[in-house]
Formats: sequence, C-alpha cells, structure tokens
Amino acid sequence: MSNGTIKIFTTMGQEAVATPDVNYVILAKDGQTLFSGTTNENGESQVHTLSAPPREQTLEPNPNIKPYSVYDVWIRKQGFTTIEYRDVEIFDGIETILTVNMIPHVTGEPEVIVFETPPPTAALPSYDNSDQIAPPDEPAQVGRVLTEVRIPEFITVHLGHPTNLSARTVRVRFIDYIKNVTSSEIYPTWPANSIIANVHAIVTFTMNRIFTQWYRSRGFNYDITNSTAVDQAFVYGRQIFQNISQIVDGVFNIYARRIGFVNPYFTSYCNGTTSTCRGLSQWGTVPLANQGLTPLQILHRFYPRDLELVAAPGGGVVESFPGTLSLGSTSNSVRRLQEMLNRLRVNFPAIPTIPNPNGTFDESTQNSVRIFQRTFNLTQDGIVGRATWNRIVQIFVAVTNLAELGGEGIRIGLSPTPPTNIVRRGARGSDVVHIQFLLNYVSQFYPVVPSVIQDSVFGPSTEAAVRAFQQRFGIGVDGIVGPITWRRMYEVVRGIIDQNPNIPPPFPPTPPTPPTPPTPPTPPPANHTPVGVRPPYPGFLLRQGSRGPEVVTLQQMLNRARQTFHAIPVLATDGIFGPITNTAVRTYQLFQGLVVDGIVGPITWTALANMHSWV
Repeated sequence: MSNGTIKIFTTMGQEAVATPDVNYVILAKDGQTLFSGTTNENGESQVHTLSAPPREQTLEPNPNIKPYSVYDVWIRKQGFTTIEYRDVEIFDGIETILTVNMIPHVTGEPEVIVFETPPPTAALPSYDNSDQIAPPDEPAQVGRVLTEVRIPEFITVHLGHPTNLSARTVRVRFIDYIKNVTSSEIYPTWPANSIIANVHAIVTFTMNRIFTQWYRSRGFNYDITNSTAVDQAFVYGRQIFQNISQIVDGVFNIYARRIGFVNPYFTSYCNGTTSTCRGLSQWGTVPLANQGLTPLQILHRFYPRDLELVAAPGGGVVESFPGTLSLGSTSNSVRRLQEMLNRLRVNFPAIPTIPNPNGTFDESTQNSVRIFQRTFNLTQDGIVGRATWNRIVQIFVAVTNLAELGGEGIRIGLSPTPPTNIVRRGARGSDVVHIQFLLNYVSQFYPVVPSVIQDSVFGPSTEAAVRAFQQRFGIGVDGIVGPITWRRMYEVVRGIIDQNPNIPPPFPPTPPTPPTPPTPPTPPPANHTPVGVRPPYPGFLLRQGSRGPEVVTLQQMLNRARQTFHAIPVLATDGIFGPITNTAVRTYQLFQGLVVDGIVGPITWTALANMHSWV
C-alpha cells in the first residue's frame, strides 16, 4: 500500500473566523481509532498519513477497482454540533483537505449531523448525464438574460434534481463550489493539464447556467443543481484535495467562449466510459495530458477549434492582482498586503504580526505570507502570486463583511429582547430590515438559509429565506415572522456569538453600572490626552462638521493608528472634523473591518482607544 495525507481545517462564517480547540478523531472503517488531536489557534490540525492504493490504479478506468481508501472523521467541540464525516477519500500522494464549517449548537437542534461522501462520478459504473439540459445553439444566443459575464462571489445550489421540489438549497462561495465539483467529478491524481482542462469545463458550464439564468428565469430560486443527470456533481460537506484547491485558486475565473461571442460556451461533459456525450470525455483528457497537450489544446479535441479561454472579473476579488510580490518588493501594493494580513490576524491568530507595514516586503511579511499559505492550503513559498493574492483578498472580504454585519446590527438598533409583532409578505419598514439583517447574519453560518437584500420590503425572496430558516431550525414553516420565529432568530444569533469571541456581536453591549465618579482633576488643555487613560467615548456621534475637544482626541487616536495603518493621512489636531479627518476615519474603518461610513460611534471610538497603549 501507498500513502496519502489528511489535514482538517475548522472555521466559521464562510471561513471568516478560525475555530480553535476542536477535537477530531480519524477512524478506520472497522471503527479503530487511527489518529486524534485538537486544532490550533488557526483551526488547523496536524497533517496525518493514511494508507491508500497505488496511484497507478487511478490512471486507467476500471469500475471494478476502488483506487482510493476511505476513512471516517469525527469533529467535536463543546457548544457546537458534532459532525461525522463518512467515507473521506484518501489518494496516493495527495493531501486531502477537510474544511469543517463549525455549527453553533442551538437548543432543539440535533446533537450530531452526518456527511457522506459518494464516489467520484468518474468512478461510477452507472454514471449517466446524457440528459444534461443544453441551452439553445450558441450563435443564436437565445434566452440570454445577463449582458456581461462576471464570476459571482456566491452561487446557490439545489441539492437534487429540478423535479425534486423538496430538496434543500445551499449558498456557497463560487470558488469553493468549483473545488467541490472538481473533487466530486475526477481523480486528483490525474496529470495537472488534465485537471486544469476539467476545471475550465466545470467553470464554463457553471457560468453558462448563471449567464443564461437557466433556472432563475424559470422561477427557481437557485443557479444550478447537483444532479449529474442535468448538471454536475456537488456534494455538500465533502472534502477537497490540496492540488485541486491550488489549481482552482489560480484559474477559477477563466472560462471558455467561442471567438466573437461573449457568452460562456455550453461545455457539456461526461466520464467517457460508462457515459458518452458530444462534449468532453473526462477520462479522455488523461492520455492527452500525458502526450503533452495544453489545457486549451485538450479542450479543442472535444469542443470547437475557435474556443478561447478568457478571464472574467468578479469572484469576490475586489482588488486586481498587482503582480508578483516577494522578498525585497517595495510598493503601495505591498503595504496593502501587509495591512490586510495584519487585519486577518485578528481572526486567525497564528498569522504573525507584521510590525512595520511600510510597503517593503521584508522577512516578517514573508513569514506572515507563509503562515497564511499554510493555513489556506496554498504553496508555502512566501511569494504572493495571483493565487495567494486572490485568496488573501477573498478571506479579507469575508472577514470585513462579517465585521460589517456586527456593526450594522448595532446601527439599526436591535433590541436586547426579540419583538413579538407579526410580520408577513407585503410588509415594509424597520421590522422588515431587522428580519432581513437577522437572516443575513444567520446565512453566514448556516448556508441553507439564503441571504437577502436589505430593502425593507418583505417580498418573495425574504419569505423564501424565512421559510428556509423555519425549516432548518424546526419551527412551523409558514414564511411569517411571529413571536416564535422572532425568538428563534435571536436564539440562533446569540448562539453563534456565544461560541466565538472573535465574531462581532450585532447587539448593543449591556452597559456596566457606572462607578461613583471621583473628584475630577484639573482639566488638561483641550489638545492633550491624559497619560495612562484610554479616552472614554464622549456619548455622541462625531462626523464631518463636528468640532471641539472630542475631535482633538479623535485626531490624536487616528495619528497613533497611522503607526499601524500608513494609509491613514496625517491629521492636524485642530478639533475640526473636516474632509481629511473623514477620510482618515473611513480608512481606519476599512482596515479594521468596521462599517465604512466616516461616522465615529462607540464601536469605532472604542477600537481606536484600545489599539495602542496610552501610557
């Protein structure tokens, strides 16, 4: 027997927060415990070695052989739902990555949930996707809905055939969807160009469904299904493979189209053995890659010769790749990189601090990059290429989005106790905003609850999200928010917060009983902060146009914050909240993952006051 490896990665909130101290057990199929351990402060396990059949068995189709080993993995932590993963696949020479979305346990929820991994579709003797739903002929572009091709940050997947109306839907990050499908469709041991060609086909197939709005234009509330009879395989909760993950990180936004057309080509495909089609043969890509053909040349063997590969914007990457950054590089992009990594360290404490984020790629920056790469399963070379940059920005966006949700809850005024009034479809106003906010907060941790637009209108999408929430959390499914649903929403959100102190709470903190104030000392000058005292929040909002000693203190704090975030402009401590102070506040809020509104309330003020020692 040969060997493969496995690594477990435990997070919450779309990988926005590491979940440390999670206990895991890896078992053989006979129940024997092989390894056990606890995840570190970044949510990482040790890398464990497990036996697997020889790689050679994965390179020729043979439905009578299972060319990989399977194991079971148990995940446990106090306050969270226990998760059992069955038939986790281990391939010779491949590292299996089991990314676990930890689920805060809520009263009334099951104590244990189970995920089972079916065989890759390339190995299924009964696999048949001959009924794949094809769009109209490409030249006609009939039925096209969207006007441009963009990679979405998230995709909604229906976990069943379109005729199965009771199947759940899940919302997952697009890049994670592609990694999951690729790991579900083919073997990770195939040649790199074979895997890349298959990824291009999978991405393009997915983008064709989104671009044509194939399902949404027909009244469905999802983008694609996981039925291989009509779409492609997606196994909710399954493990992925490190080499596939690294390949997808580099090419997830590359799709195929015919020269002269915008729309993604309908890249139908099948395994090429038990199922054949007019498109790509998955097994047929292996010998072509072994012959030295490039991914595009492989695609040309199955699709029209005028097919080209192009990049689409989007995918949650809000900043374009600035070019390779490495030891010795000096630029504003390096400074931005350093500031993002320092912000990520709040949620992933094992990433080392970069003490002097001055735009020079020094050894501390290289070390921070390496730890990030190790945590997120990238090549650990300390060099920021396209894949590493994209991944850093994706996680930074997830972290800041989650932080913004926390600040938003306080801004919209969630009360400590849930409302009791009844809100239903057709309602408008602040109660609907509260409901939509709570649904969006929950959706970060429970993907079966879809996110909604906070437009204060209780329309069909909000009703569908309420129904999904009610179904997921075991209350009557009617799409109406009454006292029971309100209470359950608050219970779930508070349960999420209670299990991780790094998650920004959306409820206002209960103010402590103020002590009897001592005799006040002689007040210092208006432009001076007392030594050894963290400036207390003045009790009112500061914004552009404000004046006074409180603005002086704010400007002092922002100048101190500039020691860490060099993009903050230098401020004159003149007590006038003008445009430059507004820019400084917004810049600070961006880097700290706060709501970027230029307004200094208790959250922004406290973050600034706690940032540096005042002695």
